[in-house]
Order: sequence, then structure tokens, then C-alpha cells
Amino acid sequence: MYRYDEFDAAFVAGRTAQFADQVKRRLSGELSEDQFRPLRLMNGLYLQLHAYMLRVAVPYGTLSSRQMRKLAHIARVYDRGYGHFTTRQNIQYNWPKLKDIPVILEELASVEMHAIQTSGNCIRNVTTDQFAGAAGDEIIDPRPVAEILRQWSSLHPEFSYLPRKFKIAITGAPHDRAAIRFHDIGLQAAVNASGEIGWEVWVGGGLGRTPMIAKLINSFVPNEHLLAYLESIMRVYNRYGRRDNKYKARIKILVHEEGLETIKGQVEAEFAEVRGGVLTLPEAEVDRISAYFAAPDFTPQDVTKLDVAYESIIDPAYGRWLDNNIHAHRQPGYASVTISLKPVGGAPGDATDTQMEVVADLAEKFSYDELRVTHEQNLVLPHVALKDLRTVYDALVEAGLAEGNTNTIADMICCPGLDFCALANARSIPIAQEISRKFAEPARQKEIGELKIKISGCINACGHHHVGHIGILGVEKKGGELYQITLGGDATEHASVGKIIGPGFEAEQVPGAIEKLVDFYIAQREDADETFIEAYRRLGEAPFKEALYGTA
Repeated sequence: MYRYDEFDAAFVAGRTAQFADQVKRRLSGELSEDQFRPLRLMNGLYLQLHAYMLRVAVPYGTLSSRQMRKLAHIARVYDRGYGHFTTRQNIQYNWPKLKDIPVILEELASVEMHAIQTSGNCIRNVTTDQFAGAAGDEIIDPRPVAEILRQWSSLHPEFSYLPRKFKIAITGAPHDRAAIRFHDIGLQAAVNASGEIGWEVWVGGGLGRTPMIAKLINSFVPNEHLLAYLESIMRVYNRYGRRDNKYKARIKILVHEEGLETIKGQVEAEFAEVRGGVLTLPEAEVDRISAYFAAPDFTPQDVTKLDVAYESIIDPAYGRWLDNNIHAHRQPGYASVTISLKPVGGAPGDATDTQMEVVADLAEKFSYDELRVTHEQNLVLPHVALKDLRTVYDALVEAGLAEGNTNTIADMICCPGLDFCALANARSIPIAQEISRKFAEPARQKEIGELKIKISGCINACGHHHVGHIGILGVEKKGGELYQITLGGDATEHASVGKIIGPGFEAEQVPGAIEKLVDFYIAQREDADETFIEAYRRLGEAPFKEALYGTA
């Protein structure tokens, strides 16, 4: 795990002191809220419906137990005893007092954390596969490159005031668990004909008002030229991106309007100018950063296989947890454990201060002092010995964190919605809560199989509804809340954008509408192994629409 060097420490300390003075001036009335707004946004501080909200960066979703304990401490002392983990692998505090923000930032700096570039028109937190460095199918651990991108992008003088916010995701595996095709830039590990590892570069993806799937702009960029190539993309976007209309300011619109080949030509022209220059990554520097992410010194294990069927007979709840929440590890005798933050009737992504401390303890004792935040609003213990799984599970049961529902219909993504967000048109958390209650029965979840529901409270799509197998979008209509349903979205390497299939529903009608779709899928699937998204692609939209509305 990366450790701050002297520059990092001085950089964060300087920014913390600077913002403390700005907060003091705001509290004294020397700064108006309009004057304070651009200053606070540069430090991850939003003004929501009821209070300020602080968004803390978790670079590439990786945390130590010490850092998680600090997040728990902040939740307990300065907030209302919980934090909300987001789809950018960050954590948000919904109720901090403005006077406490400087102290919170000092506390964060003490454990090598900050809130810089979690808002504003800049390069945001770089996200990755939550199983990076552990997954058995991985080509390369993407986190060293993600750290290099963090250092390159932090307060980049040319890109601090972009036309709009900019998001980068990176994955080191063929199976895309980081939704790279729905980012401004997506990077996927690739191997060329000579066996060298480099990166596919995808550009122009995104959700929000105009969802678009990214386009492949370069099929292989080696590590040494990656920064130069990305800087070339950023320069083209910074120069030509729309600044007259914020709804058309994203790079996806530029790529769409100008065409990929035009943008590629401009990028290649820039790249020809900078390639081989100061942005070239020396192999020694890549090796230095990579050393921070070296695999743990794993202890050889006697237990190297799980008998999930047997465990399910002995203890069905434990067996279900093993079946759904365990991911294959590259090291024999180990697994990665997903800790679901989706309890029945709960707010997806929320964790209490006590729960965060339990997870920190488990990471320290059983996961080589490492844990992850996922873009699907869960937590992960990446390196757990199979022999320790029962002990970890029992501790999670006691903490209320042992839901065995990962990748099931209950494992929903959900934005804060109108309960917190000033931009939202409708509530989203209550919708998720009611759906989770509707499908709470474990046998029902197992019968349904993998099904991803994603819920947004407005068109900004922080809940990723466009890429849900079933997406739910809250809209305002005549002063009330209405919910549109989309089908067919997919955030993986088989990327697709869901389609709205008909009129919206009142809030109380949504769980029943989802049940109709699920019942139809189960009745029509070819066998129990055919997933919802596979059945939808085979059957098409029309029969699902008829099942839901009664007309084709």
C-alpha cells in the first residue's frame, strides 16, 4: 500500500492549513457563500439539502485498518455515527459542522488521507477493480499505475479547471469489474504480440444526462508512454471541450460530435510532441511505486478448497455467504471476501462507526492489514485464508454485516437521492429499502440469481441506473416523484445502456413492478443458469414490456 512521501505530506498539510483559514473567514462573514463555494468544492465540501457534506478520497479504493479506524472516529465524533461509501470508492459524511471541517481534515492528514479533488472540474478519484492484486484472473495489478495517475493528476496546473469533472477507471483483468467503458478515460490491461503488458485506452464514456459507451482510441500503450498519452487526451479535451454549456462539457460529447477519428488524430498529434519527453515513465520509477503494492508474504495453507455444499447443509446462512461473497484468489488457500453493506431495509453503502471499526479489526487480523471499497458500495477483505473464513463470518454476524447477498437482487447501488442531495428530483434510498424487503427471502434471491438493480434520484445518474440490468430513475412530475424503469444495462466488458421501456411508476408501485419483471424472467429463462441480462438479450424488450404493462 502506498505511503506518503515528504512531498505528499507537505502538500496535504499546506492545503489543510489554507482551507482552515478559508473556513474561518466564511464563519466570520468575511466570505459569502457564493465566494466560499469554489474554495470548498476544491476541498470536497458540498452544501446539500440540510447540511454540508464532506467527501473523502480513497484512492483506487484501498485502505489500511488504521485509516478505516480514523474514518470510524470521524463518523462518531464529528457526524451522526455513520459514513456513506460511494460509487467512486470514496466515503461521504452527510452531517459535519462547518466549524469542524478543518479539524476533520487534520485528522485525515494524520493517516495520509484528504478530500482534495473529490469535487470540482478536475480529475477525480481514480477507481479500480476491488480485487486488484488478488484476483486469479488478473493480468497485472493496476494499482501502481493508478497511484502514478494520482500523483500526475493532483493539482495538475493545466487541468485544474477543466470544462467539467473528469473520471478515470482502470482494471488489470479481462473481466471488467471497474466499469471502464463508462468513464471519461478507461484503461484495461492488454498484452501485445511480443508478450509485453500495456493498456487499452478507452475514451468518451459516461452516464448522466447523455449516457455513452467509451470508444477504443488506442489498443496498446506501454507503461512508459501512458502519462504522455493521457496528457495528450486531456490537452485535446481542455482545448476543445464545450465551456458554453455544462450539459455538453464532458469529453463524451466532444468525441460524439467531432468523431473518434478526428479526436484520435488530434491526440496523436499531441502525443508526437510529448512522447519521449519529461512524461516518459522510467522503469525504475514504475518499479519503485510497484514495490508499495507487492503481494503480502502469504503463509502456505493446508486448507486450499471450500466445500460450500457441505457448509450450506450444516449452516445455510454461512453457506449462502460463502456462495455469494467469496471471490477466487490467485494465492492457493486464500479468498477475497466481500462485506455487503446492503442489509434488508438498510441504506445501500452506509456503515456505522462501530461497523467500520469491526472491519478494520478484521483487516488487521485476517487480511494483511488491507481492505477495499468497491464501486458497488460494499467493502472487501482482499486476502483472507480459507481456514479463517468462519471466524471472519462470525464476527460479521455480530456486527450486522454478514448478508450473503453479493451480486443478487438485494445487492443494489443507490445514490443518496432527495433525502440528502440538493440536485435530486426524487428519493432513492426508500425505493431500495422496499425492494430489499420485497426480495429479502434468501431462497428467492438464489432462485433469481445474478441481477443488478441500480437506482438514481435524478438524471445525473450517481446511482448508475443506466447500467443496471434493471435501472430505476426518479424524476419529478407535477410536483410529485415518479420512477422510470430501464432494462438491459451492463457495466462490464459487454457494456450496454439500458432503455426506458414505458411510463413511470409511483413510489409504492415500484417493488411490484420489479417483481413482475422478475417473475416473467424466471418463467421464460432457458434454464436456471441463464441470468436476467442474458434472458433479456435473447428475448428482447417487447415481451418484458408486455409483462410489465400488459401491452407490447
